[in-house]
Amino acid sequence: MDLSIENLTKSKAFTSKPVPKEIVWEHDGVKHKFKTYIRPLGYHTAVGDISSVRNDNFLAARIASSICDGDGKPVFAVADLTGENDPERGPIADSLTHALLITIGEVQNLGKTPTSKK
Repeated sequence: MDLSIENLTKSKAFTSKPVPKEIVWEHDGVKHKFKTYIRPLGYHTAVGDISSVRNDNFLAARIASSICDGDGKPVFAVADLTGENDPERGPIADSLTHALLITIGEVQNLGKTPTSKK
């Protein structure tokens, strides 16, 4: 089979549309819920992973490359998450970081079955 857009499309080599998810997290005793979209692993995630090697912000890069709007446009830049874009606001809360990473993991593992224990 020749490498072509048509053959790659037939082989499902392109990532799907962003997956809608609800993020639920608690901070200072207050529960928050937000609707967001998670981009399945693909080109954008790979670029974020590679760029994070240069500055050690792997988790921020993974979140920034995965969280998007319904059209697939990024919601955050890495510097938004680390607090560098607004030092007064600071980085995102650890509880939100955990909630985002868990939700990203849920989307990335869709359709995969856990390995059996022997």
